[in-house]
Amino acid sequence: MKFCAVICEYNPFHNGHKYQLDEIREKSGCDKILCVMSGNFTQRGEAAVFDKYTRARHAVENGADAVIELPAAFAVAPAEIFAEGAVRLISSVPAVSALAFGCESGTAQSFLAAANAMRSEDKQLKAAIKENMKDGTSYVRARTQAVLKFNADIDEALLTSPNNILGVEYCRALLNAGGKIAPFPIPRVGGGYADGELKPDFSSATALRAAMHEEKTPVRALKRNLPESVLDDVLNFTPFPYGKVALSALVTAKNEEIAETADCSEGLENRLKALTRSNPEYAEMLKKATTKRYTLSRLKRILAQNLLGLKLKELKEFLSASLYLKTLAIEKSDAENILAELAKSSFPVIARKSDAIALKKSALACFEKDVRGVDLYNVLTGSTTNEYETLFVTRTETKKKKEKKK
Repeated sequence: MKFCAVICEYNPFHNGHKYQLDEIREKSGCDKILCVMSGNFTQRGEAAVFDKYTRARHAVENGADAVIELPAAFAVAPAEIFAEGAVRLISSVPAVSALAFGCESGTAQSFLAAANAMRSEDKQLKAAIKENMKDGTSYVRARTQAVLKFNADIDEALLTSPNNILGVEYCRALLNAGGKIAPFPIPRVGGGYADGELKPDFSSATALRAAMHEEKTPVRALKRNLPESVLDDVLNFTPFPYGKVALSALVTAKNEEIAETADCSEGLENRLKALTRSNPEYAEMLKKATTKRYTLSRLKRILAQNLLGLKLKELKEFLSASLYLKTLAIEKSDAENILAELAKSSFPVIARKSDAIALKKSALACFEKDVRGVDLYNVLTGSTTNEYETLFVTRTETKKKKEKKK
């Protein structure tokens, strides 16, 4: 049995995700699709619109065979750690032969070439990055500029388009893990990563989340953009006060604790706390805190990392530790064979509470962050999910939706 892995958030699951899973099924040459999905908090530094079990169920109903959780420690980390943490999990499963990801452009070979360039430890490159940051440019942007300067053959779009950037990070992590898993880029359809406009049938998750928060829900537009099994949950969505909770955690935390989070540096904790005291509204404070150097996503991740009690030192420890595969949902008809393949992992499979009891040291510390994430999310939303269950889901048969030809 061969698995093609997908690293995802499904926040929420939409037609573009369904299209990607169908393309994997049709073209990857793999037998099963294994999703590594962020739990209740995402890489943008937000609480997901639905709990992880609901989103995992949506995935299996619409084409995935199994969904395992990307630990919270990696889910709200910078792109490099997000990618490396996820790749560590799939690399532990012998059956995984490919990693699929959405992209704006590029081929497997061009992504690997860009990833190799980004792995460089050249002193001249490091000096260029430092020089580029002098005008307030963020590290990520400064690194991109330096890599392009010394690698004229690299396609600039691979290092500047949102999905491509993450694809390069995935490939870099694959190379660091030994290069045994092949990248399988799939061109995106419809709305771009941050496109806030609702499209006829392939809108971005960003646009769909915005529509879900509108006072008058655009039901017809949502219906065109979502698989049937997801629509009912979306129409019953109730907003929750994540921003207030995140700001409360920020102003009550010690400055030195905030400074230890993965995305915080240069005394940024002082600025964030000061701005929160004078601007106690989440969106308003973040707008005033955002600069050329400190992007909105980075600032939101700091708040999420602080809320979850995640420190950079711990993340580095978890990246080198023997971890675990926490199953969230599995396709019911072939669950026995899928679990048998996952059990061949060098990491233990956590499918029930008794499995988690056996975790020790770093793996246990990492898992406890997941439990904290569940507890916080349940209080925020009124959910009653726990960290110890696995859903066995029957797939929903729906027609594959293709992008309309213009």
